[in-house]
This record gives sequence, C-alpha cells and structure tokens, in this order.
Amino acid sequence: MLSLPLHLRIVRDLLRRLNYHLSGPQSLEPAEPFDPKEVKRFEEALRELPTPHDYARAYLNKHSPRLARTLALVPPPQFTSRVLELGCYMQITPLLQRVCGYREVRGAYYGQANGLSRKTIPFPDGEFACDVDLFDVERDPFPYPEGHFDLVIAGEIIEHLVYDPMWMLIEARRVLHDGGYLLLTTPNVGSITSVAKTLNAEGNPQIFALYKRPTDGEPEIGHMREYGIHELGEVVKAAGFEVIKLFTTFMDEFVSHRPLLKLLAENGFDTENRGEQAWCLARKRADLPIDRYPWFIYVS
Repeated sequence: MLSLPLHLRIVRDLLRRLNYHLSGPQSLEPAEPFDPKEVKRFEEALRELPTPHDYARAYLNKHSPRLARTLALVPPPQFTSRVLELGCYMQITPLLQRVCGYREVRGAYYGQANGLSRKTIPFPDGEFACDVDLFDVERDPFPYPEGHFDLVIAGEIIEHLVYDPMWMLIEARRVLHDGGYLLLTTPNVGSITSVAKTLNAEGNPQIFALYKRPTDGEPEIGHMREYGIHELGEVVKAAGFEVIKLFTTFMDEFVSHRPLLKLLAENGFDTENRGEQAWCLARKRADLPIDRYPWFIYVS
C-alpha cells in the first residue's frame, strides 16, 4: 500500500493528537490476544519436555513464553492432519503431535538438498520421532507434493533470510492444502524498543542485530532484515494468503521502553502493534493472486 500524501499525513497526525488529548487517560498496552489457560497448558508441557543437554534446557527456559504462545495459535488438524515445522529445533515439534493432535509431524532445516535426518525425543510413555528434511528454503523446491500439509510453521525464520523470502512463502503455500494455514513469528522492527534505540542513537534499531563470532564451522546467519507489522501482513498477502490474525506482543526484558508509548500518542503517532514480537496466522486461498516480487522488499 502506498503511503499517504504529505498533506493527508499531517491531517491524520493532527487528528491523532487531538483524539489523544480529548479521550483522556487510557491504557496504551493492549491485553494479549491469547487464552491464558492455553498458554499455561503449553508452558507446562514445555517444562516437562526432555532436553539433551543444559544448553538446550537454558534456551527452552528463556524462550518458553514465545514457544507456548506459538503453540496456542496452532489451528487444529483439518484436511491431512500433517504439519511442517521449518527450522525444526525439536522444541515445539513433539507437542504438535502429543498436545495439538497432528498425526504426522515433519521438520525441515537448512542443509544440502535431499538430505534427511531423523530426530527423536524419549518420553516416559514412548519415543517421539520426526524426519527432518534438509534444504534451502530460499532456493530449493520444498520436497513435498502440493496440498500435503494442513499447517506450515515458520517460527523466527524470515528475519534470517538473505536472498529470497518470497520463495519460502510461495513454496509454503504450494505444499499447503487449500484452506491450510501458515503460522509465522518474527521480531517487530517497528516496536517501542526499536523506537527507543533510534531516539537514543545507540545501537541498531533491530531487536537483535549481532553477528555470531566466526568459528571453523558453518557460520550462523543473524537477523538480516526485521519486518514491521504492516509489511509482514503485506508480504504474506503477496504470497497468496488471507491474513487471519496479525498482531504484536511485548517482551518483559524490554519493559523499560514502554513509557515511550505515551510520547508517541501525545505526538500523533500510532501506538498499536508496538510490541517486540510479531505474530501472523494466515490461510491459503487458491483464488488469491501472487505478487512474486513485492516492491517494498525487492529492487526493480
């Protein structure tokens, strides 16, 4: 969507300021659109998840709020009862079957095309096993037939892509059954934390902008491009999806930046969707067009 002309933006911002001062005190931090009971249920399931080493347990403990909320957004199985998790770390993976009820769970991870690994997690009542296909989500065709899955999950993936993010989204659409879902999570570069970093003129406005120290092994790709919530919705629409849910949530580690929401409101800036974590749940619609190279991501 093209931006408004300058004179209309000025009028809009003046109306926002007027509305703020006339409406009186109000909460600028909306309640999370999650069922608290569902989030708690998944947090408990994650705590009970067996982990292979202390590092995995530490990562799981730190990220369990996000992972539990990701699981709380998972739609129930519908057509094929199959789910594909891109960037599979075997964290939410077993719970997609054990708690969410998917009959078949498939994983994918970066590697040489046509590679395959099998990962397992031992539970007291039996072993969970998952085949993880290796390929490049930005270049390789996904090794699955059309319409194979009910759900594709891309949790914290799109911000790491360096070459062609639309390839991943369009391939995800291809392997989904018509009416199937894409669940995408990623940092929000338009967050109040990014605003704070910009105003302080210290550091990078991305939520995470660090490189991993070089080692002899394969380098780990950091956050190449973080998305604003509006453009996240637009890029998903460009891939032929209907957006069902699109919102942000705040992260407790950045709570000190939230007073800036009042500053934004007082000066006519939008305070909605200023959380650090972005969420998008979208449905494949076979009748929707595809824009292969959206103008706000690719140069001409």
